[in-house]
Amino acid sequence: MGKRRARLDGSRPATIEDIHEIARSLPGVTLAEGSGRPAVYQVSRRSFLFFRNPRPDAFDPETGERYTDVIVFWVDSDLEKEAILADTSLPFFTTPHFNGHPSVLLRGSRVGELSRDELAEFVEGAWLSRAGPRAIARWKTGEG
Repeated sequence: MGKRRARLDGSRPATIEDIHEIARSLPGVTLAEGSGRPAVYQVSRRSFLFFRNPRPDAFDPETGERYTDVIVFWVDSDLEKEAILADTSLPFFTTPHFNGHPSVLLRGSRVGELSRDELAEFVEGAWLSRAGPRAIARWKTGEG
């Protein structure tokens, strides 16, 4: 369904590089990475999107193999999280580890099920959920 949606809205399928490009383009974003650590995007000293190391809670239900490509997106509220997870056309999921945490998970291998425009909305939403008032004001006025 995601690939069909990408074609219908005129935007191409999203890529992992799009995540990095979109996140870096937002005001006040810093990237913490290094020494084998996955990328963590922050705004106002708060993480809003990060690439997760393989963990026991995120695994293929058929093989038991740990997912090595999980990306965490903050969301504004539990209500938003529930709405995203209830939309079966979206490739997001969660695990018990994230119960009570305002975030949704996405496997990197499924990013292309979103259009680039849809992905931008999720990255921007994650950023907005964590950004401070000054960063949001700069974003609303189009300043970088």
